[in-house]
Amino acid sequence: MSSRRIYRPLLALLLLVGASALVPASAADAANPAAPDTMQSKVAACAACHGAQGQGTDNDYFPRLAGKPADYLFNQLQNFREGRRKYPPMNYLVTYLSDDYLHQIATYFSNQRPPYPTPATPTVPDSVVQRGKQIVLNGDSSKNVPACIACHGKGLTGMQPAIPGLVGLHNDYISAQLGAWRSGTRHALAPDCMHEIATRLNDADISAVAAWLSTQQAPQNPVPVPAGSLKTPLACGSEPQ
Repeated sequence: MSSRRIYRPLLALLLLVGASALVPASAADAANPAAPDTMQSKVAACAACHGAQGQGTDNDYFPRLAGKPADYLFNQLQNFREGRRKYPPMNYLVTYLSDDYLHQIATYFSNQRPPYPTPATPTVPDSVVQRGKQIVLNGDSSKNVPACIACHGKGLTGMQPAIPGLVGLHNDYISAQLGAWRSGTRHALAPDCMHEIATRLNDADISAVAAWLSTQQAPQNPVPVPAGSLKTPLACGSEPQ
């Protein structure tokens, strides 16, 4: 996918922010009164790429936020702010936001329940899809890779308080994130369990997992399972043990 498509939605927002700095303060105040202190105003920048309810868009690289555990979303906002995740528009937008502000944004999107998109149709051979299914549901003991459902739940909806759901995500997004975990360009608090797992996967494994996950229908009640419902096979620094 062209990088132009990835950056275009936020480019207009950043240009508006920059342009406002060139207007004299008195004129700016008169023409642009202070924005109301509402959640809608606080998440306006997020909605530009992720949708008004965090439902995601048809851009493969702007994922669904709605319904994910609030602590997971908060962790990711912190990771962008602290540089553990690298995406310049996100890094820029959250640089000066407090933990309290980030918590409010995370809680808002966690409570949204927009419909899930229609799952993707496979564009790879069935053998690839089946390999992905095998890893997601059963893992690969030869590579010491646990099943994805061991942490993300049988319905792939995640677990409270900080394990995300995997349904409703695009193939390219899943593949890109697994690749980022593997290369170390995406980090989490130590122990970084996803980095450990991703380094055990090769390119074919990542493509297979992404292909199968992107074809899955959300369950009837697509909410994260309660905390402690699953005994996770690895310790994760971002998830209370």
